[in-house]
Amino acid sequence: MSKKLKIATVFSGIGAIEQALMKLKLNFKICFACDNGERELPYSYKEIIDFCKEKSIKNINQYVKELYKEKCGINHVKQSYFANYDISEKSWFEDIRFIDGNKFTNKIDLFVGGSPCQSFSIIGKRCGLEDTRGTLFYDFARLVKEIQPKVFIYENVTGMLSHDKGNTWSIISSIFDLLNYKWNLYLLNSKDFGIPQSRKRIYVVGFRNDLNIDGKLNIPKIELTNCVSDFLENKVIDKYYYGKKGFEWVTSPKNLVKRVSINSEIARTEAANQQFNWCGDMRFEKLSNRQFPNKVHIGQYNGQYGVMRKLTPRECLRLMGFSDNFKIVVSDTHIYRQSGNSIVVNVLESIVKEIIKTNVFK
Repeated sequence: MSKKLKIATVFSGIGAIEQALMKLKLNFKICFACDNGERELPYSYKEIIDFCKEKSIKNINQYVKELYKEKCGINHVKQSYFANYDISEKSWFEDIRFIDGNKFTNKIDLFVGGSPCQSFSIIGKRCGLEDTRGTLFYDFARLVKEIQPKVFIYENVTGMLSHDKGNTWSIISSIFDLLNYKWNLYLLNSKDFGIPQSRKRIYVVGFRNDLNIDGKLNIPKIELTNCVSDFLENKVIDKYYYGKKGFEWVTSPKNLVKRVSINSEIARTEAANQQFNWCGDMRFEKLSNRQFPNKVHIGQYNGQYGVMRKLTPRECLRLMGFSDNFKIVVSDTHIYRQSGNSIVVNVLESIVKEIIKTNVFK
């Protein structure tokens, strides 16, 4: 590809598709991105729209930005995004519900996003965008219809397929059918794409009908030749090691069943609450010549004495496919959540490679 790929994302997080394009060395421009940073306004969509009409506020998105700042504080996701990608303030949106996609009609090559899996209040024989109004999927679908990107990628948890006894997916797939796109559903696990993390997700890839692209991608799996230990940092500072209480909690047999993995070759699915409350992937290190402060507990695990630690933020990012060039500019609390909420970059790389083979962007 020689031309600059024009992309737009919603539920943008810390930029998984952006990382994928960078790793593929593709030239791209971010036309807009959007993420509210897991913050919620204390007002409904209707209340905000009605207020803007009453006060004759023309720039609703700017008003919404100011409202989020006043009522919800700092957007830490935005901090991470702006530190790592070339984007202007005017191209950033805080809330997907207020984006007018008509301003970007036929200006976007690739549109990417996911949405929380929410219950639908209307499930009937007539499926349309109105059936999903009030859910964030409605706004993703609405933007596809308004923007008319050449290609869209929609990602979500596999539980969406069985949610509400399958009714949720029935409505969502019906909406995709109405968008004038040839689309296909793929169930992909990151451990099949070079990342030692068991993270299965659904990916919907749609090609606009008028482009006459078949739309069915052959996404080859990649043999897993590494394990979690290959993604670890060479030197980890003391604060990531556990004291007595943490050590005993993570090595408790009842917690090892569902909440904790120790020295696994393939990591558990990273989550927003990973590494907090002593949950997630842990590393046990046998005793060595390293000197630890007294607060780090030396205990016994599997008949050996050593210390226990959680994964560092950088290690978690690596296990999501993010380059070490990704700048960490927020606290551990926030970067753990941002990493766990992201999409595995390697999976998106494989999808994009197959999309490019169709020549849809030429």
